[in-house]
Amino acid sequence: MTKRTGADALAGGGDGGTVVSVGDGWESDDGGGGACRPEDGGGGGGGKGGVVAAFGQTMKTLRLREGLDRAEFGSRIGYSAATVASFEQGRRIPSPGTIERADEALGAGGLLCVWKEEVERAQYPVFFQGMATLEKEAVELVSYSMPVLNGLLQTEEYMRGLLAMRRPPLEEETTEQRVAARLARQDIFDRQPAPFLSFVLDESLLRRPYGGRTALRGQLEHLLLIGQRRNVEIQVMPLDREDNAGVNGPFTVVTRKDGKKFVYAESRGIGSLETDPEQGVLAAALYGIIRSRALSPRESTEFIERLLGSL
Repeated sequence: MTKRTGADALAGGGDGGTVVSVGDGWESDDGGGGACRPEDGGGGGGGKGGVVAAFGQTMKTLRLREGLDRAEFGSRIGYSAATVASFEQGRRIPSPGTIERADEALGAGGLLCVWKEEVERAQYPVFFQGMATLEKEAVELVSYSMPVLNGLLQTEEYMRGLLAMRRPPLEEETTEQRVAARLARQDIFDRQPAPFLSFVLDESLLRRPYGGRTALRGQLEHLLLIGQRRNVEIQVMPLDREDNAGVNGPFTVVTRKDGKKFVYAESRGIGSLETDPEQGVLAAALYGIIRSRALSPRESTEFIERLLGSL
């Protein structure tokens, strides 16, 4: 079995091999994503000396060229001087929108915008970067979730509830980066042409009040709204099912426009992106079996509505 980085695997065309890496709890604590700090190696360029730090230094150089202090520059892009310092020192990863505002505020003529793709990729642990790229290219994405929701479905309050449970506790800045990264991934719902998205959710995760009962109520309401989209199907796997082919844990299958399928799974912080075509076909078939055992989308909507009414 070949072990490669996410970028290497995708560049290779997905013709065999598996990407495996020890991460920091991407799926195991949130079902779908978080960002790591630059010093954790998420930038793919060797920690603080990598792409995030280089971008920060470039932004600082342009700011000084314009004769702006951090407070003045921050007011133009909607951040405090302290946050600007975090950007410049590579301790915080700016969003694509922030990079665009900074480019305009500094009259950089696109010089900062050329960093957007690399900086965005740096939000994710190295082992998830390939999957993050695939989500942007997906024509179909199907996912079985347990014991927590896939990050694509999470509300911000739910995310924060999960991250607050991490032991040892996460630094506040790390939490903010992870929340921002997960929210950014949810752009998949607004993409055109719209990909087909299917989620089977184990009933247990719909009952656990991560973040409190208010957070759970908001999460259930969010699922009902997401499920109304024409390209999205949400199904619930009831606890009373005697036959559930998903007992081995959560996984996601992504299909690209070229028809190739990729499988992502994670357990206890060990993430794997499977690029073997045979494994992709088998995982898609497994998902079909799981889906057939779950409640129908209509039944699932009614089930979630009943749960919501009981809170």
